[in-house]
Amino acid sequence: MRKLLLALAASTAALAFAASPSLAQDKTKACWIYVGPIGDFGYSYQHHQGLLDVEKHFGDKVETAYLESVPEGADTERALERFARSGCDIIFATSFGFMDPVQKVAAKFPDIKFEHATGFKRDHPNVSTYNSRFHEGRYVQGVIAAKMSKTGVAGYIASFPIPEVVMGINAFMLGAQSVNPDFKVKIVWANTWFDAGKEADAAKALLDQGVDIITQHTDSTAPLQVAAERGIKGFGQASDMIKFAPETQLTSIVDDWGPYYIERVQEVMDGTWKQSDVWGGMKAGHVKMAPYMNMPDDVKALAEATEKKIKDEGFNPFTGPVYKQDGTLWLEEGKVAPDGEVLGMNFYVKGVDGELPK
Repeated sequence: MRKLLLALAASTAALAFAASPSLAQDKTKACWIYVGPIGDFGYSYQHHQGLLDVEKHFGDKVETAYLESVPEGADTERALERFARSGCDIIFATSFGFMDPVQKVAAKFPDIKFEHATGFKRDHPNVSTYNSRFHEGRYVQGVIAAKMSKTGVAGYIASFPIPEVVMGINAFMLGAQSVNPDFKVKIVWANTWFDAGKEADAAKALLDQGVDIITQHTDSTAPLQVAAERGIKGFGQASDMIKFAPETQLTSIVDDWGPYYIERVQEVMDGTWKQSDVWGGMKAGHVKMAPYMNMPDDVKALAEATEKKIKDEGFNPFTGPVYKQDGTLWLEEGKVAPDGEVLGMNFYVKGVDGELPK
């Protein structure tokens, strides 16, 4: 807490100076709040790359500011208020758990635009939501996993049991089953977005259960590094993590937030910003795949073909038939799940081993 408050105080002082009329008279101020450290990998790192894209695109027309490692909850609300009072024109709050604080602070500052990543609440006209179809990339990873695994069982380190994470597990499972209908996935819930120790322990627990492929919906490189120590393959998360496990990473989903951030900042400058809800995927360029590495040529070719099928041919990973974990039919053959049902997904598909936490 003390570290956060010191960071907030220092940032506020710096922002107040930077916003003085002699320095920033005509600039649009765009601000970001990250749940994790920027570092040089992972989810918050990729959001920060989007901030840097904004700076590069607009040059001296824009002023940026950010806070990293902001805990979800009361600290989020304080951070948002500090930014709002410092003169930010648009604030990007980049974690699911920032959702309710965004609504509270947006109500107090109706002239400031708030953008909430991965959430669904838009209680006020100055709040928009945005997300990426990460599950499209997880489907591709599932295809690769089924081709590479000798045991037919992968391990999945999950963060929190929210629809975004559950749909990712299910998409991975469906991708794997498109190659091997008998494929299984074991889950360990780490209950964190970023905690290297917990993530490493989760990876070890899964490997001790006999899985021979590791994937994750958490942000540290620890699972990949554990996989490297055990001599198995795995997938990165949110950014290309190949430098941390050069002989282990098969690929990684890469989040590209830059185009969205540039578009929304431009709209603030032009006075055309409107409330919206955006869910972009591979086709929109929001979800990309890191280079396919450490796999045979035939697996690489299949991965590339699957990516192309989603990106260029409009294939939806949630295309029937899809069965729930208990064997009941959820989606008939040939039918595509509506976005609303996917965004509210609260069940496992057939082949996932374990019980979904309530």
